[in-house]
Amino acid sequence: MIDIDPREIEWSAIRAQGAGGQNVNKVSTALHLRFDVRASSLPEAVKARLLQSGDQRISSDGVVVIKAQRYRSQERNREDAIARLREIVGDAATVMPERRPTRPTRASQRRRVEAKARRGEVKAGRRKQAYE
Repeated sequence: MIDIDPREIEWSAIRAQGAGGQNVNKVSTALHLRFDVRASSLPEAVKARLLQSGDQRISSDGVVVIKAQRYRSQERNREDAIARLREIVGDAATVMPERRPTRPTRASQRRRVEAKARRGEVKAGRRKQAYE
């Protein structure tokens, strides 16, 4: 598990969207988490995979932006945002093995060709017969 330095995370409090009554209009409980991947202390390989991941939460200048507004308290939203950032970085930290395509066995190839031939015979039997 890769640790993320809390000093590399920039927070800004914003008002949450959606229903919530009067409280949502006066309290900024939602948070924007901003994490600059290029300026971070992550390993270079993880940085490269993060920037190439194509995740919509990563901007073109390499900043991860996460909006946390799931909970009604700022502290729970902070924990939620950090957990989501850890998940993004954790996914980039794991290297998937390269897939080597398998080849069909000779028996499966033979079964496929025989099935095609049987199907062709069935369809040929449905054609009009030419009477001589």
